[in-house]
Amino acid sequence: MKEKLYQRLIELTNGKQSSNLLQAIAKAKWSKRIIPSYMKLYDINLEEVSKKQQQFSCLHDFFTRELIEEARPIEKNPTVYASPVDAKIESFGRIEWDMTFLVKGKPYALQDLLGNTERAAQYADGHFIVFYLSPADYHRIHSPIDGEVLRQYTLGQKSYPVNQLGLTYGKKPISHNYRLVTELKAANNQHVAFIKVGATFVNSIVLTNTTTKWRKGQEVGYFSFGSTVVMLFEKDTIKFTDNVVKGSPIRMGEAFANML
Repeated sequence: MKEKLYQRLIELTNGKQSSNLLQAIAKAKWSKRIIPSYMKLYDINLEEVSKKQQQFSCLHDFFTRELIEEARPIEKNPTVYASPVDAKIESFGRIEWDMTFLVKGKPYALQDLLGNTERAAQYADGHFIVFYLSPADYHRIHSPIDGEVLRQYTLGQKSYPVNQLGLTYGKKPISHNYRLVTELKAANNQHVAFIKVGATFVNSIVLTNTTTKWRKGQEVGYFSFGSTVVMLFEKDTIKFTDNVVKGSPIRMGEAFANML
């Protein structure tokens, strides 16, 4: 009953008009007056931000803020994957033989997530990890490894919340929201699916790097609202590091998996 009610309410409020309204509010000049309250609410450390508070033109400008370089050291070992975002580790584990994995008790099918059965089969019996970015987090996205971009494509139309309520009661938002899929080829020809998932009614995932050669830690894009990143790995190619714990925070640049 709760699930059906939640889904109906979200459907009623999720449309082009609500999306445009949210973006208009966040980008309005007057929204800069909200920034001090936003910082206080989410306890944001301005010392690591590259601009002073008064230099931000609007709330969106602050939300997509850049950090000073030394704020996020990048794991240097070339055979270690670094977190692409500041986030909470929502879920991780093995992809099942039928090409599904569980988040909040909901099964997600790889072919739905990737939009292609052949590409999905590549990650059968592999591993997955889900990073959830809250409104408090730094929202720039960085490359998790040195690699070659094999392809990039978008899927989905609308974006539903990917917070705790959304993951629990929503219609599988991770595999049905608007999303940008990047397929990378890392060292030893390992293939990695790097999926950026939009959220909160706004399909805003902006690419800032359109090259085909990515360096670990290099900025590649940003989210405009709270969002999610999913990474998929082929069978027997990685082992998660000890700091990967469900519900624990992780910062961009920190190690989360070793290549095998």
